[in-house]
Amino acid sequence: MSILKRLTEPKSLETMSPLGAVLVYGGLIVWSLVVLFPLYWIVITSLKLPIHVSAGPVYLPFIDFLPSLHAWEYIFVDLGNDTLRPYMNSIVVAFVSTALAMLIGSMAAYALSRLEFAPKFGSILLFILLGALMIVAVAGFGVPWWIAAVVALALFLLLARAAGRTMRASLGNGDILFWIISQRILPPVVAALPIYVMFQTIGLLDTRTALIATYTTVNLPIVVWLMYDFFVTIPKDLEESASLDGASRFAIFFGIVLPLARPGLVATSLLVLILAWNEYLLALFLSSANAQTMPVLVAAQNATRGPQWWYMSVLILLMILPVIFLTLLLQRFIAKGMLLGAVKG
Repeated sequence: MSILKRLTEPKSLETMSPLGAVLVYGGLIVWSLVVLFPLYWIVITSLKLPIHVSAGPVYLPFIDFLPSLHAWEYIFVDLGNDTLRPYMNSIVVAFVSTALAMLIGSMAAYALSRLEFAPKFGSILLFILLGALMIVAVAGFGVPWWIAAVVALALFLLLARAAGRTMRASLGNGDILFWIISQRILPPVVAALPIYVMFQTIGLLDTRTALIATYTTVNLPIVVWLMYDFFVTIPKDLEESASLDGASRFAIFFGIVLPLARPGLVATSLLVLILAWNEYLLALFLSSANAQTMPVLVAAQNATRGPQWWYMSVLILLMILPVIFLTLLLQRFIAKGMLLGAVKG
């Protein structure tokens, strides 16, 4: 056995030497302190007066400074509904968009893992061209969006059917999967302005509906990407047996495939939920007062008087509590989901 392999190969604590165990536990304790220190700092900052924050770093309550609940009273009493409304907006938008993204994305990933698609390249270009013309008609000539959408869809179906036989080049499942993933690589700021204009035109700006639709669309590529890897690891034998017994494709998907992919569903759902919960840029563009979410409210504490770190700390603690609770509740499934992904990788 080489020296490098002996140094890097994991050993159980029972067979490890006392010195090795001390080093392992010492490393874990140091790493835990590094990871937990930002959380500790947020907690004590929420208990400081502004003068304690401005005077320099102080670390220990009752020793370096006297704790105060003035920041908590301001957030819960003085702001009141101005805190509760963004909090409820974040909960509704994050959970509903995650549920929709998981439902749509899981079905798309399952279809890509089980069915062979071969869309004509010319049809895709035709669809993009008509979509661009629809946007020009709405934004440049004031055509109602629903009329432009119906006309564009009708033209697409007509032209695709008429010219479909002459189109030869087609794409495969791998191309479709890569195209879906590439949508997530695109910086959100590129799409923020068109999305803003679209929701302003149809009258949904500063609503939860706009944020839910946007977050669902933005997070769909991640769901398809991750769930595709889980679905391809599930054997097809059970599905074929159920199909022979007369089960429909939807019955197989919801009754057999999804229960087998439960660890992947939970891990992916939590990841998407965290992304939606923490999203800031699109919420800044699409919301103002009614649909404002918690990340925007936290950023608003950096106002003309400078950053109000004590108020920010209270709001950040309120934001991370649901995520910590869900992580602890679902940690068993998350560990299985991560292990399945690691084994496949």
